[in-house]
Amino acid sequence: MSGTDDQQTYREFTDAVNMKPGELQQWLETPESKHVGWQKKGTEGGESVGHESGRKIVDLLRRKRDQLSAADYKHMRKVVGYVRRHMAQRPSGDVRDTRWRYSLMNWGHDPVKAPLPPPGGPFRKALERHGSPPKNRRGPAR
Repeated sequence: MSGTDDQQTYREFTDAVNMKPGELQQWLETPESKHVGWQKKGTEGGESVGHESGRKIVDLLRRKRDQLSAADYKHMRKVVGYVRRHMAQRPSGDVRDTRWRYSLMNWGHDPVKAPLPPPGGPFRKALERHGSPPKNRRGPAR
């Protein structure tokens, strides 16, 4: 992965995870958090995949960017993918007390707080508003 890809991953991760580390840590201690999500085969009664991910997310949020490894960025991409997929499956009606919301919260995203921004971040939004720059102002061909 290049530094640019890591920057994009970090930006999308911080957009997707809208809970603060302490807030997420506190949520992960609730019974609701522990009773939602998919469990790996052979781990009946154990920790769900999302709950385990939530613990990793707390750790990632508490570290400085220069302390992040390639495995950390890989997990960040997994989190972004999960949050985007599940936000696309939003049920109708009030979602405050739903397993859908609780599962997302295990992954660090509380859908009641704020909507997820579109993929691609601010650069994509600027392109949609203004279009591509003129050819004489574009960077080298890639």
